[in-house]
Amino acid sequence: MPGPSDSSSSPAPVRTPARRVSVDPQGPVLIEGPVEIVLDDGTVARSDRFVVAVCTCRRSRTYPWCDTSHRCRERGGPPPEDRNPG
Repeated sequence: MPGPSDSSSSPAPVRTPARRVSVDPQGPVLIEGPVEIVLDDGTVARSDRFVVAVCTCRRSRTYPWCDTSHRCRERGGPPPEDRNPG
């Protein structure tokens, strides 16, 4: 039985670089890529971009990728004034 000083029993584990994930409470999750996401049906979506925006609201037409559908839509400004009040 090998003792604690026997280094030939198993190699040191290889440490995989960590991915940085940023969570925006009002928007998507940003993940440093490349990224593979396993969807509910088992299919895999992959992006090779250096940062990927992952949808968390499920409103995106490009789900699982964010298309900014979570943003509130605002109108351009007040309606024009009626110049001929009658």
